Amino acid sequence: MSLLHAADGLAALAAVVVYLYFASKSTAPQWAELQLALLIGVPLAVRRQWPLAVFVVVVLAQNVATVLQITLEMYLPSAYAAYTLGLLVPRRRSLPVLVGALPVTAVALVIGQPWPDDVGLVGAISVILVASWALGRANRVNRAHRARAERERAERTVEAERRRIARELHDVVAHSLSLIAVKTGTANHVCADLPEVAREALVVAERTSRDTLVEMRRLLGVLRDEDHAAERAPMPGPADLPALVGAAREAGVDVELSGPVPELPDAVGRAVYRLVQESITNVVKHAAPASCRVSITVVDGAAVVVEVVDDGPGAPDPLPQGHGLVGMRERVAVHEGSLEVGNRPEGGFRVRAEVPLG
Repeated sequence: MSLLHAADGLAALAAVVVYLYFASKSTAPQWAELQLALLIGVPLAVRRQWPLAVFVVVVLAQNVATVLQITLEMYLPSAYAAYTLGLLVPRRRSLPVLVGALPVTAVALVIGQPWPDDVGLVGAISVILVASWALGRANRVNRAHRARAERERAERTVEAERRRIARELHDVVAHSLSLIAVKTGTANHVCADLPEVAREALVVAERTSRDTLVEMRRLLGVLRDEDHAAERAPMPGPADLPALVGAAREAGVDVELSGPVPELPDAVGRAVYRLVQESITNVVKHAAPASCRVSITVVDGAAVVVEVVDDGPGAPDPLPQGHGLVGMRERVAVHEGSLEVGNRPEGGFRVRAEVPLG
């Protein structure tokens, strides 16, 4: 903004100097020369603060200078002020002021200018003033459209983020409750005969529930806080997969993580983590006790392939489209990847996702 105000200041100085030069060539009273030059030029320096008042003052001063035969240019200071009038003042206020200025200017031109073509001069200056106002008005409308588009884009971004958090919450709750249900069920069946085993199961359920509550508070805090960024720990990623696998083993699912977990971009890494989490959750819920193999490989440096295979009883046909599978498809679709799910011919269930790294 400082550069714009500096430009206005230079325009104001130039207008004063030019009109002082015009006044030195005219026969106008000396008392009027300096005052009119200042009234025409100085207000331009504050045209952004008081656009309507500046336009009125500059146009009236130029008309007086025209009647005194000082003005020797095409009302450029007035056009400069007219642009700001259209840009910063609503149409219902700026248009009547512009329309009122046109006949006053026409009368001043007819009285003050000794040129033979009064009609052509009045028409030319009227066109200049109207065009300047229209240009400012068009810029105002364009700015309003851009601002509205930015607001809508921001709203869409917030909505997408809230949907993402809802999916995260679903994954957290579904996975953790599945582990807790398995462990509490185990404890219930063996508490009389194997109290130590029951105690270990309850310890796992307690730890899982505490960790889940921490993550749920973090996610719900983000949903509640629309104006300020909620304090939150880093979102889970590929580095957290060993802990996820360990928790599944404690729930009675023998999970094998094949090979080292590759380094992935943050967004892709979060998607990979949630894909594995949802797949293991489905094994815990529908196939336990079962064994499960997870492999994550990068293909040609362009995509990561996630495959989760179990040796459980498989899924019914047709495959139920619950929130888990829908969420996995959405996560893959965000990255323009592909997802394959279904029973294996040799038995068990298979989830395969390919997510581009770009």
